[in-house]
Amino acid sequence: MDIEPRRWLPLIGLAALAAVPLIAALTDDPYLVTIFTRVVILALAAASLDFILGYGAMVSLGHAAFLGIGAYTVGILAHHHQSGAPLLEAVPWLTGTNAALISLPLAIAVAALCALLIGALSLRTRALHFIMITLAFAQMFFFLFIAMARYGGGDGMVMWQRNTLPLINTGDSVQFYYLCLAFLAGSVFLLRRIVAARFGRVLRGAAENERRMAALGFPVFRYRLAAFTLAGAIGGLAGALMANLETFVSPSLLHWSQSGELMVMVILGGLGSIYGPVLGATLFIMLEETLAAWTEHWMIILGPILILVVLYARRGLFGWLTWRRHG
Repeated sequence: MDIEPRRWLPLIGLAALAAVPLIAALTDDPYLVTIFTRVVILALAAASLDFILGYGAMVSLGHAAFLGIGAYTVGILAHHHQSGAPLLEAVPWLTGTNAALISLPLAIAVAALCALLIGALSLRTRALHFIMITLAFAQMFFFLFIAMARYGGGDGMVMWQRNTLPLINTGDSVQFYYLCLAFLAGSVFLLRRIVAARFGRVLRGAAENERRMAALGFPVFRYRLAAFTLAGAIGGLAGALMANLETFVSPSLLHWSQSGELMVMVILGGLGSIYGPVLGATLFIMLEETLAAWTEHWMIILGPILILVVLYARRGLFGWLTWRRHG
């Protein structure tokens, strides 16, 4: 039976990611699991960026803000749980927690709320102005967390352990990896379903011709704001998982360069595919790990590679792999 590459390539990719712990055990290289856990988490963040960038033409240079907000939500809750101090002095019974069933949903909710507020303001602009406003918001949060000396300021803060989950030992690297992979698979499936639904068609239509969609009676602003909020929520989830992976939270997660790296992952993998950013994140981290072993100036080598991809694989690596049937 002839199956389209766009269907079987993601399944092969999922199978390959699922086999990482087995490969790590066979090669006696447990660090491989840690590397690919980072790949999976950043792929989650990159896929959420691709949702608004590739389908909604919303070029956000501040997407890392949601990554940092999700991470700091988990980190602050863990900090108060460790110290026993209440979150607010006026409410002594409101303490922190290390339970993932509370921390992760709260990180998603806080990131979504921030995305809703940022989107409500920034989506009233277009093109360069939108890029600059999202960047400004991200840098505002970056300096806000630097100024919060109670939570480590510019040095960040350490979590004593990962969030706990019933039936899952998050302290075990393999179990935590599969947890992150499950979140990635679920989020990609959700985003693909949304893109294929009426919501996704309106989002793409607005990206191509906003006035026409508005004339047809679609509330374009609401659709874009909903998409921006959903992307922020998934970015917050990625940040919460990153905080648990590293058991450390710092303002560097919110820096504009982190947003730039996410955008590079999307471009490498392929805009407007959802699957592409997973491939892009994998390639980016593998290049970083390999090239950084040779030189600290590895970005100089990555630059020409990115240029070649843009010139000769304009749909990204995922688009290039499926070019024969869909080019």
